[in-house]
Amino acid sequence: MAARIRKGDRVQVISGADKGKRGEVLRVMPRDGRALVQGVAIATRHLKPRGASQPGGIERREATIDLSNIMLIDPATDKPTRIGFKILDDGRKVRVAKSSGQVIEK
Repeated sequence: MAARIRKGDRVQVISGADKGKRGEVLRVMPRDGRALVQGVAIATRHLKPRGASQPGGIERREATIDLSNIMLIDPATDKPTRIGFKILDDGRKVRVAKSSGQVIEK
C-alpha cells in the first residue's frame, strides 16, 4: 500500500488528548500503523543511572501516535486534508491533496 504520511510531512492531530496540535513527522512505522510526531504525545520516562556515562532522571520524549489520528496539512490552504494519488504524464505516481488538488512533493 502506498504511504499517505511520510517522514518530514507536517501533520495535525485530529483526535485524542493532543487534538489540534501540529508537528513534523519524525518517523513512520507502516507495519504497526504508527508515527512519531514532533511535540505530540509526550510521554515521561523514569531512567535508572547507567554508570558514569548516563545519569538517571526523568526524561520527556515523544511517543508514537496511530496513523488514523493524524492528517496531512495541505500546503496551499494550511488546513488538514485527505490524501489521494495521481499518475502524472511522465509516469510518476504522486500524492495529491483532496481539498485543493495540489500535488504534494517530497
